[in-house]
Amino acid sequence: MQLKSLLFLLICLIASYSANAQEKGNVFPPGASLEKVFGDGFFTEGPAESPDGSIYFSDLTFTSESRMQAGYIWKFDPRTGKTHLFRSPSGMANGIRFNNEGNMIVAQSADFGLRCITETDMKTGKSRIIAGLFNNKPYNSPNDLSIDKKGRIYFTDPRYTGHEKVEQPVMGVYRLDTDGKVSLIISDLPMPNGIAVSPDEKTLYVGCYDEGSEADSVNKVSRSPLMEILAYNLKEDGSAQLKKVLIKLPAEGGPDGIRLDEKGNIFAAIRNEASPSVKVFSSEGLEIASLPVPEVPSNLTFSRNGYLYITAGKSLYRIKTLNRGYFTK
Repeated sequence: MQLKSLLFLLICLIASYSANAQEKGNVFPPGASLEKVFGDGFFTEGPAESPDGSIYFSDLTFTSESRMQAGYIWKFDPRTGKTHLFRSPSGMANGIRFNNEGNMIVAQSADFGLRCITETDMKTGKSRIIAGLFNNKPYNSPNDLSIDKKGRIYFTDPRYTGHEKVEQPVMGVYRLDTDGKVSLIISDLPMPNGIAVSPDEKTLYVGCYDEGSEADSVNKVSRSPLMEILAYNLKEDGSAQLKKVLIKLPAEGGPDGIRLDEKGNIFAAIRNEASPSVKVFSSEGLEIASLPVPEVPSNLTFSRNGYLYITAGKSLYRIKTLNRGYFTK
């Protein structure tokens, strides 16, 4: 009888291990777990690794939920484990990336934000607006961005919140060339959000996080929720043509920020209140791993020393990965 009990327990342990391995796929090392490295934010977003290995991330202080205005940018130092305030106010900084020169590129959103794309020289501290208007009108609320090897910046411009008037006719995806020219390259998505260029630079991935008209106090256009990750053929000239809807997600939780590893796998922050997670998909759209997150995730980034950093709720988390993240340099 005791032998049967031990055998049953062994089977249960093996089954549990197999389920956990399947859940994390060949993405996270065995036994890897999330580590919270910061927990004093309001709504953390847009993490990015700087050339010196520091992790910068934004903190959105929505005026509808707080008395604070215009947000923050925080700096986490992995060497000391400490986080310091880098910029306040941030102009409602959202997505952050670093270009090949090591400068910080920031998508600044609405709700008392600047509604533009800025570049900060990290050596001098000087910042400048590199995309402020399109057709002489302010952007809706620049959300997230990606940079290719040529230095061209691709950014999404939806509007989820903010009192400012919406003046652009579409929720667009734009390309900012190195000479300062801005082109609207995608104009038919209701709410483009996360964005990433593939390692071979032949595909542009765009996440659509649209809760539909019932959750939209700004645009008030009757529509159903739409949660998808789409793949676009990215041409040499930087134009984009829809290839296919790669991933469809349920209405209760869709993709916010997205990032790619060196193998082209897609890491997506899934905003689902009931089951918040980071899901990992192959370039063919097959789910290969799922990582539960204690708070609702908003965005993520890789570090060059093998971590995936995740902004979620008021916090910043990290976990080891088996594959390196994709970096243009």
